[in-house]
Amino acid sequence: MKQPLKALAIALGLTLGANCHAIELKPVDTDFTLQILGSGGPISDDLRASSGEIVWWKGKSRIMIDAGGGVYLRFGQAGAKLEDLDFMGITHFHTDHVNDMPALLKGGYFFEREKALEISGPAAGSAFPSLNGYFAANFDPDHGAYAYLAGLYDGTDGLFPVNLTDVDYQSTVPTVVYEKDGLKITALGIPHGDVPCLAYRIESEEGVMVISADQNGSNPAFLDFARGADIMMMPMAIHEQADGVSTFMHAKPSVIGEIAKEINPKMLVLNHWMGLGLKRKSESIKIVREYYDGPIMSGRDLASFPMSAVKEK
Repeated sequence: MKQPLKALAIALGLTLGANCHAIELKPVDTDFTLQILGSGGPISDDLRASSGEIVWWKGKSRIMIDAGGGVYLRFGQAGAKLEDLDFMGITHFHTDHVNDMPALLKGGYFFEREKALEISGPAAGSAFPSLNGYFAANFDPDHGAYAYLAGLYDGTDGLFPVNLTDVDYQSTVPTVVYEKDGLKITALGIPHGDVPCLAYRIESEEGVMVISADQNGSNPAFLDFARGADIMMMPMAIHEQADGVSTFMHAKPSVIGEIAKEINPKMLVLNHWMGLGLKRKSESIKIVREYYDGPIMSGRDLASFPMSAVKEK
């Protein structure tokens, strides 16, 4: 291309770029829908946002689970609104599940909201803080990294208040963390190595969703917790030949298959992909299918799974 034409093309490209608008990928069905914001893991080789999900209920983004790196952007792309959120559940305090929370909560400056946001997370354990400890490290008015957002504690300084619940992740009995407007959310500890970690069960008259974060699959209480799920989301973080350290932290495809066989959800959504896992995705899904013969969906950023589609089958 001659230089003048090349310069013109570049100029036109810049002009077009300046006038382009982001495409919103809000689900068509927002009655009761699971939407994945981030389907990746802690390594950037997956080219995906890290963990985060929205549950749409009665047309609004009412529930959020996790807020890993990149979820802040996906939240906006999904058409979700912080002012509509009633509940945020944090599964654990690895950065790929919580890193974007401060950025999201800061958005409270830009709209009027008086009602509190209910937030739950695991109690302290191993090298990890409780939800209250995490908030203090970030938002404490005297020592927090983001002390200027201390208004989150009491709804002052232009922010809305939050109510924090530390969940006993060692209990074999699920903890009710939210119950209002036809929704009931319970949390149960799941074994993610030595990391305090929770799974969430979301129940309504329309159906049941179970969202599992990282786990190695060794807690039998999870089977009863997830039983009756219409949509069950499980992390596919490792492959079948993964080493011992990896299997201490995560479930192999065969373990996920065994869990799915026992629970028998109407749909299994596999999520939390990483670069190596994506290369072996077909192999891993094939292993899961040896145990579970229901529909298996491979999660992607901004993909949505409406309960209505599951119920129609």
